[in-house]
Amino acid sequence: MSLFTVEEARAELRQLRPVVDEVVTLRADAAELAVATSSGGTPSDLGGLPELKAKQARLDELITLVQEAGVEIKGFAPLLLDFPSELNGEQVLLCWLEGEDDIDWYHRRDLGFAGRRRLPE
Repeated sequence: MSLFTVEEARAELRQLRPVVDEVVTLRADAAELAVATSSGGTPSDLGGLPELKAKQARLDELITLVQEAGVEIKGFAPLLLDFPSELNGEQVLLCWLEGEDDIDWYHRRDLGFAGRRRLPE
């Protein structure tokens, strides 16, 4: 497993930003289509079951791209990404949560999101 420096993780997030933005959009579209295709669901202008399957397939492709970059996906709604790293000789995860502008948080692997701390300046 390769480790990211803070700078490398931030650069990787910038590169992944179009992918991440598409994941967020597709997630919402797929949720709407899932309701529309369920029995008794409200019809959607987005389409039906074929469009849902296409969006799910594209989501799988995008998630694979994120994972191939060495980034761990810890949450889907909201999207939560962890970048393996090391701070002060300790293995940590640099943490980005959907809606945040940059990577400003980390947590120990054993503590998870609940142990999230702001990165030192």
